[in-house]
Amino acid sequence: MRMLHLGLRVTDLDRSLAFYTALGFARIGRVPETEFGSLTMLQLPGDPFASLELVHDPARPVRDVGAVNHLVVQVDDLSATVADLAGQGVAAEPSTELGPGMWTSWLTDPDGCRIELVQWPPGHPAGMTAADFR
Repeated sequence: MRMLHLGLRVTDLDRSLAFYTALGFARIGRVPETEFGSLTMLQLPGDPFASLELVHDPARPVRDVGAVNHLVVQVDDLSATVADLAGQGVAAEPSTELGPGMWTSWLTDPDGCRIELVQWPPGHPAGMTAADFR
């Protein structure tokens, strides 16, 4: 069993696509009409699967992002990612070192959803494991 993706409701699909594309996601597919609205599937480079689904229905704009505390995206080089985002007009908060070689930064999507960018220290597994809490 594994989690496949998160469906995130967005108010303005074009604006959100521009934001998430700047962050590094690529659009890999779209389902134009469902009971939820249109579904746009996004994938990060190096990830074999879609991990984010933008759900858009003009009649149902985002009014509250309180149910989603934050999304987390792993990056290889946080400084380079933050600089690249700035060059595309996406502002990120200053980076913080949480431990030796572990860096984070935060940004906010067009609807107010918080996103944490994480750079793991060298040799760390690709994701969080029980070892991170020992």
